[in-house]
Amino acid sequence: MRLAVVSSDGENVDLHLGRGKSVFIYDYEDELKFVEQRDVEIAEDSKHQGGKVIKACEDCDVLISVQYGFKSKIKAEDANIKLVMDEGPVCDVLKRYIDHVEFMQK
Repeated sequence: MRLAVVSSDGENVDLHLGRGKSVFIYDYEDELKFVEQRDVEIAEDSKHQGGKVIKACEDCDVLISVQYGFKSKIKAEDANIKLVMDEGPVCDVLKRYIDHVEFMQK
């Protein structure tokens, strides 16, 4: 499973999807592995930029941010990406999501 988190510093999930200038990509099979940081061109004064972040994460299964809008939800569904809202330290956010998925699979 490939996971992406929207973060200003790589340590905290702390941004709205449409403000995600940086996205940090992780792979999870039996353990969590950092893959890369992807930068997204976000205009400071524009709204509805979640589509840019979604496009940068087209190879991801899950995209986690503090919040996202209705248009982003539709674009993510079209791209087969699950959007998740959470915030806090990246390691805690990823652990919560992975624990939830594993619990639901049992």
